[in-house]
Amino acid sequence: MEHWQSYLRGRLFELFGLNAQAIAAYSAATRLRADFLRPANRIAYLLASQERFAEAEPYFQAVLRVAPDNAVAHFNLAYTYDKRGQYDQAVHEFRAATRLNPKIDRAWYGLGLAHAQLGQHREAAEALEQAATLQPMNHHAWYQLGMALHVTGNSERFLQVVMHLLRFDPKATRRLIVDTGRSDLTHLVQHLVV
Repeated sequence: MEHWQSYLRGRLFELFGLNAQAIAAYSAATRLRADFLRPANRIAYLLASQERFAEAEPYFQAVLRVAPDNAVAHFNLAYTYDKRGQYDQAVHEFRAATRLNPKIDRAWYGLGLAHAQLGQHREAAEALEQAATLQPMNHHAWYQLGMALHVTGNSERFLQVVMHLLRFDPKATRRLIVDTGRSDLTHLVQHLVV
């Protein structure tokens, strides 16, 4: 029961914004019981929220050693890789997350962005298509999908994306048109103030 006491102490510290003390209490809980996932998860979360991604990585890896089918942990590890510019590793982990849970839209989105960073725009478009399908009102996913389609030269689908995005976010549509240099479509958003 000591591991639970340390964990609960960590939660209390975290509740009061005492993150360093929370991490220390969570660390004590993991030393007491290595297969107790909750404190490792909390440590990783706290470190990642402080943008200490390199320090968070081993804790996410520890969670995955005990629970390799944890899609959220794969996503979180992928996010740390992505934030550190390790896009190949990010792709691998985002792909694992989407394989384990195909409905995790943020993993599809991350996968698309990581592919784009690697210059793999066709793969980026495929992943972003999934993200946009799962979140049809997510203007970020639609914008990024449009960018990937533009780079791959898929003009027909690009125009469909522009028209879809225009229905719910004209400003994002304008940005997409400007960023892709598609002056032939500026008439769609000419009424918007710059």
